[in-house]
Amino acid sequence: MLEKHSESEVHVDKVEQGPASSIAFGLERIGLFAVRAPIVSCIVLLVLIVGAVFGIHRIKIDDSLSQLFRSNTPEFRQYEAVTKKFPAEEFDVLVVVEGKTLLARNNLEKLRDFVTDMQLVEGTRGLVSLFSARQAPAPGKLPAALFPPELPEGAAYDKFIEGVKANEIIRGKLLSEDGTLALIVLSLDPEVVASTKLTKTVADIRALMKEDLGDTGLNVQLSGVPVMQLEIRNAVERDGLTYNILGILAGCVIAIIFFRKISFMVAAAFPPMIAILLALGALGWANFNLNMFLNVMTPLIMVISFSDSMQLTFAARDRLIAGQDKFTAFKNAVLVVGPACVLTHGTAGISFIALQFSDSDLIRKFGEAGLAATIIALVAVLSLVPVFGVLLVRNEKVFATKFQTADAGVQALRNFCYWIAVRMVGRPGLFSLIAVVFVAGLGVIYANLEPRYRLADQVPDKRQAVAASDRLDAKLTGANPVNVLIQFPKGESLYSPETLQTIADVHATVEKAAGVGNVWSVETLRRWLADKAGSADVATLKEYVSVIPEHLVRRFIDAEQDAVVVAGRVPDKDSSQLLPIVDKLDSELDAVRKKHPGYEVAVTGLAAIAARNSAGMIEKLNRGLTVEFALVAIFIGLAFRSWVVMFACILPGIFPVVMSGTVLWAMGEGLQFASVVALTVSFGLGLSATIHFLNRLRLESKPGVGSALAVERATVLVGPALILTTLVLACGLVVTVFSDLPSLRLFGWLSAFSMVMALVADLFILRPTAMWLINLHAKLRGTDKPAI
Repeated sequence: MLEKHSESEVHVDKVEQGPASSIAFGLERIGLFAVRAPIVSCIVLLVLIVGAVFGIHRIKIDDSLSQLFRSNTPEFRQYEAVTKKFPAEEFDVLVVVEGKTLLARNNLEKLRDFVTDMQLVEGTRGLVSLFSARQAPAPGKLPAALFPPELPEGAAYDKFIEGVKANEIIRGKLLSEDGTLALIVLSLDPEVVASTKLTKTVADIRALMKEDLGDTGLNVQLSGVPVMQLEIRNAVERDGLTYNILGILAGCVIAIIFFRKISFMVAAAFPPMIAILLALGALGWANFNLNMFLNVMTPLIMVISFSDSMQLTFAARDRLIAGQDKFTAFKNAVLVVGPACVLTHGTAGISFIALQFSDSDLIRKFGEAGLAATIIALVAVLSLVPVFGVLLVRNEKVFATKFQTADAGVQALRNFCYWIAVRMVGRPGLFSLIAVVFVAGLGVIYANLEPRYRLADQVPDKRQAVAASDRLDAKLTGANPVNVLIQFPKGESLYSPETLQTIADVHATVEKAAGVGNVWSVETLRRWLADKAGSADVATLKEYVSVIPEHLVRRFIDAEQDAVVVAGRVPDKDSSQLLPIVDKLDSELDAVRKKHPGYEVAVTGLAAIAARNSAGMIEKLNRGLTVEFALVAIFIGLAFRSWVVMFACILPGIFPVVMSGTVLWAMGEGLQFASVVALTVSFGLGLSATIHFLNRLRLESKPGVGSALAVERATVLVGPALILTTLVLACGLVVTVFSDLPSLRLFGWLSAFSMVMALVADLFILRPTAMWLINLHAKLRGTDKPAI
């Protein structure tokens, strides 16, 4: 066995010329420009790094909850129009106060003090709570507050509380039916929500929570869009630091363990780090915003670039051990391994291009950023690995003498790879058949995965916002708004009989809709006035609306008074459960549309947009992944100019995807945005091992060299680097499990798992499949001319 390894290693010197044509059309020679003038290249690099640092400081964070569905579709344009007319929900902090003693007299007094203090928080526009409720107005008088300045005591207080719990304005809306949960809605200034001032504002609210309610025994939590955005913002910033540090450490540790020389560790690990810096700087100068997907760009760049930097460093190291000087070793490494590096980045680029077919602006931007990062990583790796190698490697002859006899770690990996190769090429037909059947079975399971989406998956689930929303789901029918927009025809006013009747009909329809609760509109006020004041005339309604604070009125009536909103809330369920609710409500509103022609009635809101669009968007991404299988196979086949290569890469490319999908199915999960994007990207990245093996097999396949021997030699030469890079790539991606964002955790572990499965496919599927196809080619052509 050891003789076989020695022959393969010595053979390094004999294959440098290889086939005359390059599978990368000569693009790998980019790496030779920098090595001709390494000092000048380093000076240019320093200038670029300085520019990148300034570019990184330009990056802003997009923490909008609607970013995933941002598109040019009619539904989203309408949603944006509604949020501009009725912006309250985008700027509402929801304070959830819960406890069995919530309505105890002392606690209620402290809760009122807390509500009063919150109105003094900087950036507050207004506040709605159970203390906002008023009594029915007496004729000619302003309505008095429901809660008197001095609360009654004893039996009078008990009677008073019964009246509070029965109040139609707040019951089931701002106070739960059992009186144990209260909702306080604090409206913030839009400028505060969009700026760094939000951090201080939320901190001030939390300080008041502790100061005013700390000794009440009540549980107080914050939710709402601003709080969720702040938690997303903090998670993105924190995760970016975590990914950078852990990913870099993983690469450095693994490189130093196996190379056992600082110079080789730098040559292998530093180019990916610099690629990260340059790519992020370029994204900053290009005005990309950091978001839930772009936040994972750091480990992705590490994945893209580290694989090839390790291959180049391994190739140069083998040549140094074989006796070449450092200039020749790194030059030949670029010429031999460089074409595969170009091709691996090309397949990764195709993966990112495939994301351009998404309807989501967010996912398309992620694809654009990934494509740009891929190009930058390719240039950085091809240029910097040989530059660092030439500058840092010293005493090549001493190094060669030492590691010819003391290379235990790499030699152990070579032995393992040789052991696998011998067995895989022994019965290639049988193993190929088993692979086809196994992948087909996994494909059937994958095809049965259903789209899944929950709004909470975008928000850190280890923070307060999600927990508070869960309590609202349990006690007040939900925290997610579903709105019905009513746009008046020209000539109709807010207070015309036809308009008021339309609002009443829509309100009644929404109230009766299964799954929708906490319904508010102008009709809520009309009913209450009719019941308590005994008057439902327009004059009384106008009078009451005129005394309500402006920020409250704008929740339901736009400034031009040509549109209103009937607002309801739904729980944060999976989109597959919400979609029937939204669709049924929309269909039931057809009767209102028919009864009141001219009035535009539309169901909107973030929950409705998510329910309607998420399944279709996920299915479209999944179909794009299927198309990507074919495109990448054709691309690789054309680059190698070989149909054998085209068919050989299909099974090992598909296997990691269907295997990961099977794991999701076994866990009871479906296809989410994060999982589809992870599979799309990891498919392109996972083919790195396949391409490097096929490139080496191409060089080893010579007339007179048996196909089995060529496969064994290629496996022994590239196998150790493939195994090490997979370890580094998996470590670089799996660090996302430390994220507070569920979507990023899913992206991370699923991508890492896919990379490991790609290695399994490369070792156990690609080798016998390639061997069988090579033998088939030989039989069909009747020649021993290399098929690759």
